[in-house]
Amino acid sequence: MKCAVSTRVAGAALLAAATTVTALAAGTGTSVAAPARAAAYNRECGTGYTQVNQIPIPGRGTVFLTYNAATGKNCVVTKRNSSTGSPLWMGSWLQRNTELKSKQEQYGSFTSYSGPVYLDAKGKCVDWGGEIDGYVVARYKTNCATLAQTER
Repeated sequence: MKCAVSTRVAGAALLAAATTVTALAAGTGTSVAAPARAAAYNRECGTGYTQVNQIPIPGRGTVFLTYNAATGKNCVVTKRNSSTGSPLWMGSWLQRNTELKSKQEQYGSFTSYSGPVYLDAKGKCVDWGGEIDGYVVARYKTNCATLAQTER
């Protein structure tokens, strides 16, 4: 069912883009949509967390990965470009690389952001990502801390 939603949403976006291009080519208008303001991390994870990575969700928002050096915890938040309008299906997830049992996630209908989700991952690589209205992005084996040196 989720796959059908993704296809439907992507298809609707393509149809809307094609309709706009057709209308402009036919000379019925010269309207240009204002670019969406990009989402910014505003300390949704709390004090001590610093943004260390991000993944844009084109035209919709951004997924932010943060880290707290004092606690060794990572945090993920998925934010919309605009916090106005109807709630959309959104999600945020985070896990230690290849450790499926460590996965932390939050999904639901939100107006501005999903998360924060937290995970202790000091000295580990993390897999993380998010979703806004059927558009899913993720990164794997990133933000690896310096691991203990091996014996020579």
